[in-house]
Amino acid sequence: MAATSPIFYLHPFKPSLHPHKPSSIKCTSNPQPDFPSPDSSTTNTFPIEKRRRSEIIRDRNSKSNLIRPEPPNMEIGWKRTVPIPLEKPTGYVIMDFLEKLEELMEREYGSTALLAKVGEIVAERAREEAEVLREEGKVEERMVTELFRVLKLMEMDLEMVKAAVKEETLNDRIQQAKARCRQAILVAASF
Repeated sequence: MAATSPIFYLHPFKPSLHPHKPSSIKCTSNPQPDFPSPDSSTTNTFPIEKRRRSEIIRDRNSKSNLIRPEPPNMEIGWKRTVPIPLEKPTGYVIMDFLEKLEELMEREYGSTALLAKVGEIVAERAREEAEVLREEGKVEERMVTELFRVLKLMEMDLEMVKAAVKEETLNDRIQQAKARCRQAILVAASF
């Protein structure tokens, strides 16, 4: 290895290895054209058109003919596509009685004898309301008969709840009575 040789660093803007000598680029006075010049006899002249304004820029100011489409329903909270029925169904009073009885059954309301008595009172009140609707002509006879049948079955199930001794039997009979109550609610909803 030569330890005495000087190390020259090349700068990217200085092509010479000697830093003190100025570099110069030599140009020739008569350049040699690489491409032939086009003949003036073969070239066609086209008329030059004036530049037109763009259609997009011209229409930007006139927004009167643009109509914004309505957004989908999920973006509008105050406007609904499906109307909300404000009228209550015909058998809503009967449905209300039976829904409250079902809630009492879920809570294990009082004693079993008290639950059976409440079920009997609710069934009697539902029958009275169904008879009023039938007399007014709002409900068909066959629907009232179906409701009476389901209410009688529900009363029988509640009597079985009252007679239950074991906890397991009591839970099964309460579930059966709740199912009859839900069935009566569906019959009243179809009025």
